[in-house]
Amino acid sequence: MASVGATPGRTPQGPGPGEASASFPSSAPVPDPREAEEEEEEEPAEIHLCVLWNSGYLGIAYYDTSDSTIYFMPDAPDHESLRLLQRVLDEINPQSVVTSAKQDENMTRFLGKLASQEHREPKRPEIIYLPSVDFGLEISKQRLLSGNYSFIPDSMTATEKILFLSSIIPFDCLLTVRALGGLLKFMGRRRIGVELEDYNVSVPILGFKKFVLTHLVSIDQDTYSVLQIFKSEPHPSVYKVASGLKEGLSLFGILNRCRCKWGEKLLRLWFTRPTQDLGELNSRLDVIQFFLLPQNLDMAQMLHRLLGHIKNVPLILKRMKLSHTKVSDWQVLYKTVYSALGLRDACRSLPQSIQLFRDIAQEFSDDLHHIASLIGKVVDFEGSLAENRFTVLPNIDPEIDEKKRRLTGLPSFLTEVARKELENLDPRIPSCSVIYIPLIGFLLCIPRLPSMVETNDFEIEGLDFMFLSEEKLHYRSARTKELDALLGDLHCDIRDQETLLMYQLQCQVLARAAVLTRVLDLASRLDVLLALASAARDYGYSRPHYSTRLLGVRIQNGRHPLMELCARTFVPNSAECGGYKGRVKVITGPNSSGKSIYLKQVAKAVNNATERSLVLIDEFGKGTNTVDGLALLAAVIRHWLALGPTCPHIFVATNFLSLIQLQLLPQGPLVQYLNMETCEDGNDLVFFYQVCEGVANASHASHTAAQAGLPEKLVARGKEVSDLICSGKPIKPVKELLKEKQMENCQTLVNKFLKLDLEDPNLDLDIFMSQEVLPAATTIL
Repeated sequence: MASVGATPGRTPQGPGPGEASASFPSSAPVPDPREAEEEEEEEPAEIHLCVLWNSGYLGIAYYDTSDSTIYFMPDAPDHESLRLLQRVLDEINPQSVVTSAKQDENMTRFLGKLASQEHREPKRPEIIYLPSVDFGLEISKQRLLSGNYSFIPDSMTATEKILFLSSIIPFDCLLTVRALGGLLKFMGRRRIGVELEDYNVSVPILGFKKFVLTHLVSIDQDTYSVLQIFKSEPHPSVYKVASGLKEGLSLFGILNRCRCKWGEKLLRLWFTRPTQDLGELNSRLDVIQFFLLPQNLDMAQMLHRLLGHIKNVPLILKRMKLSHTKVSDWQVLYKTVYSALGLRDACRSLPQSIQLFRDIAQEFSDDLHHIASLIGKVVDFEGSLAENRFTVLPNIDPEIDEKKRRLTGLPSFLTEVARKELENLDPRIPSCSVIYIPLIGFLLCIPRLPSMVETNDFEIEGLDFMFLSEEKLHYRSARTKELDALLGDLHCDIRDQETLLMYQLQCQVLARAAVLTRVLDLASRLDVLLALASAARDYGYSRPHYSTRLLGVRIQNGRHPLMELCARTFVPNSAECGGYKGRVKVITGPNSSGKSIYLKQVAKAVNNATERSLVLIDEFGKGTNTVDGLALLAAVIRHWLALGPTCPHIFVATNFLSLIQLQLLPQGPLVQYLNMETCEDGNDLVFFYQVCEGVANASHASHTAAQAGLPEKLVARGKEVSDLICSGKPIKPVKELLKEKQMENCQTLVNKFLKLDLEDPNLDLDIFMSQEVLPAATTIL
């Protein structure tokens, strides 16, 4: 807006300090685009799963709102107990499970049990049954082929679109196709993520991706907790974290040095889906080993810095699809794309024999340069931040430039118009101004005179009264109407045209969404491997070597990654299991000698290095009768030993020395006895924390209790009772303890007598004797 005022003497002057402006934005300091750091919204992710089971095969598809992607698993065989489905549910924790109302009895029973699990974390999913017709094969194919997908260019013909989708979706997997069709039906009906949008706005789908659970190591949730692979702790400030939890001391916690959110997400996925594919494992290790070389440290640090600018691209693409793009989104995308180009240039200088470097060098195509160039040439970041909306740079659209030039020149032009208007007004009016208000137009603004009291007093010949605001009257005059017709609503016209340009730019970006998604996949993979290389460098980890000829695992000087950070000194241990001999290892030794730590460090290696099953048994029988616990342990081990060469690899840590002394296990090459080495130095017991061949001759519980700080008398009494039990003799109470207790009770009774007031008329000696003296006498005599 521009305004002009005049003095009572009718001499035109410039705008006074009291004149208000209300049209176009005032010139505010424009922040540096680098200072306008993006704020990634932590939107709660929702996962909606669709599942079908028929004739022993499972079809699964789910939609993840965090990246607006549909994931599908090709038809996979599953047991009647639906173990594979249970594993999928444990891994993705869906908010809802969609299936056909016409289902097999096993599936119905499974879903009924799932719905009744009130203790399920984070919460039990909603079970949704759709009519079986919604899962028809032909109608499902039609839904898939007729969908509106932003990753498919508009230039594709119908035939090309079918061929393109056929290269992504396995149409020969009939259950999967039906599950995808049912999922699309559910998404359209529930309108996930677009509940408040117009009905013609569809649920955004930015891609289809396949996921598989084959060639993976199966680890249950209890194992993850016991081995401290993950450990959630309450966050000190629950207002800062949506879940109120943070990662505690865990393997994931010490290895997570990822710079981008999606790298951290991928690292967690690798932990929850550990692979047995030797090619994949060696591919990862090649990258880690490369960055562990001292001469590559600077390159690793440079790549890590670039990865810090790789942001939440799926969220931005989703907003573009819904036309909800923010100014900060363009900045984030611009930085992400240019950082990706930096990663590509760096990887082109690295050995192309490493698969990841070759993929980044080849698949980060010139489409990225095209996107960055478009955004850099079109988007006015400083102007966008100043006006808090999308604005374009000069020389992009001549029509917009002309309208902005007019808008910029309005103040001086309106000053001249106000001067001419003042000449035609009543001499009593001291000043006036012409202002421009978006959506309303140009108005003549006149200060309210003392004589203007009633509404009728506002009428001025030749002017149309509009409204009163802040003691100023606003009118339309012939000149302001002429300005409306001549200049129009400049501000809104500019907004509309810039919004159209933004839409065109969004279409250009969405047409290249596939390369952006691939950037995120490869960048997050590089981020994880750089994080693991950094941890390996700091903690001195060594590369494992895989061999198809070794049916087992061989660990030399293995270390527990968490315990060595907490213990003042840590003793490494070696372990070997494979072949026919020593498949069952029984480990004995005193408490606190390191048996459990030994099992944990073995588990971490074996679970990620062999196809063979691994069973860890620790504290078996705890909380049960000693005889019952010993019998159960012996029965379980004998059951596995009966399998012969197919016996799993078993590590047993136990204090049941009777298991060996009573020869409850059969003799043979399958069983190997190990001991945590100790040495008695006088009355002290020294722990070496070293595994050796042999069997412990005692549990040394008294030494452990003494080291834990228990009183000497208590430890001595415990040893005495243990010896009495072993010799079969009766256990008698300690006389000294009885005498001490008797003296205490006598003293208490004497104190009560001394406190009696025999002159008190309310004192009843009979009650005192019956309630105080007689009960105490039983503990004294």
